[in-house]
Amino acid sequence: MNTVRHYVSGDIWAGTSDRFGDVYNPATGAVTAQVALGGAAEVDRAVAAAKAAQPAWGATPPAKRAEIMFAFRGLLKSHVEELAEMLSSEHGKTLPDARGEMARGIEVVEFACGIPQLLKGEYSEGVASGVDSFAIRQPVGVVAGITPFNFPAMVPLWMYPVALACGNAFVLKPSERDPSVVLRIAGLLSEAGLPDGVFNVVNGDKEAVDAILDHPDIDAVSFVGSTAVGQYIYTRGTASGKRVQALCGAKNHLVVMPDADMGQVADALIGSAYGSAGERCMAVSVAVPVGEETADRLVDTLKPRVESLKVAPYTDPASEMGPVVTRQSLERIRGLIGEGIDAGADLVVDGRDIRLQGYEDGFFLGGCLFDRVTTDMSIYRQEIFGPVLSVVRAAGYEDALGMVNDHEYGNGAAIFTRDGDTARDFFTRAKIGMVGVNVPIPVPVAYHSFGGWKRSLFGDHYMHGMEGIRFNTRLKTMTTRWPEGIKEGAVFAFHAGSETKN
Repeated sequence: MNTVRHYVSGDIWAGTSDRFGDVYNPATGAVTAQVALGGAAEVDRAVAAAKAAQPAWGATPPAKRAEIMFAFRGLLKSHVEELAEMLSSEHGKTLPDARGEMARGIEVVEFACGIPQLLKGEYSEGVASGVDSFAIRQPVGVVAGITPFNFPAMVPLWMYPVALACGNAFVLKPSERDPSVVLRIAGLLSEAGLPDGVFNVVNGDKEAVDAILDHPDIDAVSFVGSTAVGQYIYTRGTASGKRVQALCGAKNHLVVMPDADMGQVADALIGSAYGSAGERCMAVSVAVPVGEETADRLVDTLKPRVESLKVAPYTDPASEMGPVVTRQSLERIRGLIGEGIDAGADLVVDGRDIRLQGYEDGFFLGGCLFDRVTTDMSIYRQEIFGPVLSVVRAAGYEDALGMVNDHEYGNGAAIFTRDGDTARDFFTRAKIGMVGVNVPIPVPVAYHSFGGWKRSLFGDHYMHGMEGIRFNTRLKTMTTRWPEGIKEGAVFAFHAGSETKN
């Protein structure tokens, strides 16, 4: 059986830990590999390699770093099918979903290729007599990334290409549930010309995470995952003096106005609620139709669409939705569905009993659709992270907007309407980090930044785009005066009316 190891100083490394975890094929339930679970010793070695390599890499001209990013982009594009297959086999998502994941990750690499322009500083001539001022951005140092199972390729690619392009070294701790694609991409990064030690991978669990958070030579930590874990990482990481960005949980609402095109709404919800089996932080898990008539039309339109979803392993070209990632996830989702029924919600489509011949041990769950969900129910409050859509009926627009704004999460929200005034009011007043108008999953393109509000984000910076540049650099401002420009009697102090300042 294959064992997934670590990647340090440009090569696969077995590590010193004797702990291992199982990697499953979610479609069959079979163990397909083992992953080495590193701890403090593995993190120490990876960080030492990164710290040693960073000064030379940080001093490398941005144009040269961009050249390596260009080569890396080319290698990723030429290996998309291989990487998508590897990703789907451990995560379970369909091949089209996996290809889409790779495409969104490659977008960030393309953004990082523009690093010479992105790192341009600011210059002000003559801020006082003979005095100039300018600002530059310099690398943070060693950056670590802790990433989730649901996008094993894309989310890491949202982090390290920008960090590397800015001149940092990087240590990645990917999810231990689907680790293989990260290691393959690490090899491509070395093949692109990245110096040894600049990028390293340590596989592991909480032991590795804690070692990262406490390590004195790690300067910044980027995280994507659940809110509980994100708050822990932010609190412990900042307590040890690190810069931390933690992108966390979500409960994304899609408001349906009476004038919306219901066919378009149904198409949007099928893709956004059930794509990737609902295992994404930007999945729409709450539909909020405004008015009873709108709600009835929505449920009547959605019901046959959800019932006809093709659930199958990624190897079936007709598959529209694969399994969830683990048996524990499957049981957790089933439990929340049961809670919704017990609380009085109407389970219009029940996907719990789906059985696939030949895949009886797989972690499959059919699409589920709830109607008449209320805001006090656990299926409304909690992030289910599965193929479950809740319809919460709103009496009017203000009630719908209130649901969006009152929820503890503020990652994404959308409104479907033909009315520009309503749309403008919604995206102005919604207390949400990413808003879509007739767009169900408003994930920004790579040159804009990704992040939420409220308990969907801990830290001050979003991910990729210019926010990513700011997170991965420190600002330094210089004020200069040269001896030839100093006149006799110059005053080196700040005071009202002074012509010269220090």
